[in-house]
Amino acid sequence: MKILAVLYPGERAEEEHPEVLATAENVLGLRPFLAEQGHEIVGTSDTGEEADAQLADAEVLITTPFWPLYLDEKRMERARKLKLVITAGVGSDHIDMEAAGRHGIRVTEVTDSNVVSVAEHNVMQILALVRNLIPGYQQAVAGRWDVAEVSRDAHDLEGKTVGLVGLGAIGARTALRLKGFDVRMLYYANHRRSPAEETTLGVKYARLDDLVAESDVICLALPLMAGSKALFDRERLNAMKPGSWLVNTARGAIVDTDALVAALESGHLAGYAGDTWYPEPAPADHPWRTMPRHAMTIHYSGMTIEAQKRIAAGVEEILRAHLGDQPLPSDYVLVDPTSS
Repeated sequence: MKILAVLYPGERAEEEHPEVLATAENVLGLRPFLAEQGHEIVGTSDTGEEADAQLADAEVLITTPFWPLYLDEKRMERARKLKLVITAGVGSDHIDMEAAGRHGIRVTEVTDSNVVSVAEHNVMQILALVRNLIPGYQQAVAGRWDVAEVSRDAHDLEGKTVGLVGLGAIGARTALRLKGFDVRMLYYANHRRSPAEETTLGVKYARLDDLVAESDVICLALPLMAGSKALFDRERLNAMKPGSWLVNTARGAIVDTDALVAALESGHLAGYAGDTWYPEPAPADHPWRTMPRHAMTIHYSGMTIEAQKRIAAGVEEILRAHLGDQPLPSDYVLVDPTSS
């Protein structure tokens, strides 16, 4: 059996950094296990013609939201042997789920594998914005020492209102980590938490428009779907409090690209941070790279060494079940045409 893994490049990772498991070279540490059973795994970072050629005779595709292969119906039509797709991480919006179902392809992801990592990244980026970290760092690198310039936009997080849009696994863990900062926390989600859960997390439910109007910091922690694409468009960004901050480690397409740039250039928003872009990898001339008041990183919040170990273990668990013709772990399954 052939398994294709489309993962981010690691250059000499196999020799020099074997702990970085989720590279095209290290293929999640799966080679020894698969070789023992006589299966082939091909690792590549190409998301174009080479990937299509390799996909043509692959039974399993391993992909990742950090270096996504956008798997649409056209690609599925050419991948006639494809039976299983595994997302090495959390978030499979780069896969056309309905098309997968029509083509009899099962889709899985390693649920909860990096939720802790992303929640910690959320808190880090909230603090980077509120405390005005990036300009302070840039002064240190440039040999400058202008405390007045940096401190005029530096604030305490304590006492601020933080709005969480989405309160799933990542949003909830973000809330737990923010409780110690003595902030007021609002949340909006399609499914309201129980009173006991709200008390434990230290959050209060609010309608989205009210959350947007009241929050000093908004943190996006919801999946990308039909109802959330460009959810933060020009109108909603303008409805945010003047001088507020926005953090987005969810998906780049939830925020309107050009409207965000305008909100930052005008000074309406004090800052934006996140690690998700659209498309990914972001091109060198992506406008978010050069917009003012940002603390963006590349998409790596869920790629800590610890998260990669959890992801690799989950992918191997899914593969073992598939190779052994056993039921896939139900909590990892997103699409299973065989169950209907």
